[in-house]
Amino acid sequence: MPELKPEDGAGSPAGLDSGRNVEVDVVQPFLLESSGIRGDLVRLGPAVDHVLTRHAYPAPVADLLGQMLAMAAALSSMMKFEGLFTLQTKGDGPVGMLVADATSGGHLRGYAGFDEKRLAALPASGTSAPPRIADILGRGYLAFTVDQGPQTERYQGIVELGGETLTDSLLHYFRQSEQVRTGLIVTAAQVGGAWRAAGLLLQTTPDHGPDHGPGAGSGAGAALDTEEDWRRAMMLQATCTREELLDFDLPINDLLYRLFHEEGVRVFRRRPLVARCRCSRARLEETLRSLPRAEIENLRIDGEVVVTCQFCNKSYRFDDDALERIYAP
Repeated sequence: MPELKPEDGAGSPAGLDSGRNVEVDVVQPFLLESSGIRGDLVRLGPAVDHVLTRHAYPAPVADLLGQMLAMAAALSSMMKFEGLFTLQTKGDGPVGMLVADATSGGHLRGYAGFDEKRLAALPASGTSAPPRIADILGRGYLAFTVDQGPQTERYQGIVELGGETLTDSLLHYFRQSEQVRTGLIVTAAQVGGAWRAAGLLLQTTPDHGPDHGPGAGSGAGAALDTEEDWRRAMMLQATCTREELLDFDLPINDLLYRLFHEEGVRVFRRRPLVARCRCSRARLEETLRSLPRAEIENLRIDGEVVVTCQFCNKSYRFDDDALERIYAP
């Protein structure tokens, strides 16, 4: 589980550039002191807008991918790991795939694969019967993976897609598989022509208690997690509106105090987030080298082999000289 680090007094969170808007593109970890329940509040502004505007995604697709990015940011913050956290859906609906991943360093990227004709055939948003998640994603699964490198074993969880929202499937997994109480709300929308996404995650673990909870021995007053504690936390989380989550003029600490002041909310050092793809020319050269040269000849455009990254939409071109270097003995 995550290791929460206290803020350095009244200073800016470690790792944030001076002059940067510390209310946007961050994860704010916090603790409800009365119950030992941990939380993360995620705000994505330029980071999510950068990811979504790299492709001409229809609004329903961009909305879902924005939510996925907020989910990935929140869940990766809750986990103590060094590497890559990936959240992915795969189904037989018009949006066949959604992928969002976050590194332990706070780098985000995402991609959506969709069938434009099938998506256009769905009822338009705002009609009496707008498309449901089941109509958009179809039957399939949601999976999340923690990859800490080649020397470690990957951890993966898989659950069948279901429910009315993306979070429904994820919460079902935690209820059935992890036996960890988890509450999560996410949202995404265009505000002033730019995309925003946000999320609020609450989670507890079986080992919370006065002797070994996150506030143990520090005067935080962490208590045994009870059904009453959790129900109260869920009721308070439910009072958080979509408008509040996406109101980036509302300071994060003010929102958390507004929601949880009766519980005693303590904040920790914020984690900065940034949109950053991991593709590179060197990586693509290694990939091409692993394939038969005859196979990649089909990728030629105007005499060059062109490879485009699905995530950032950047194209890499390889002429004959470059290919000779790649395939040289």
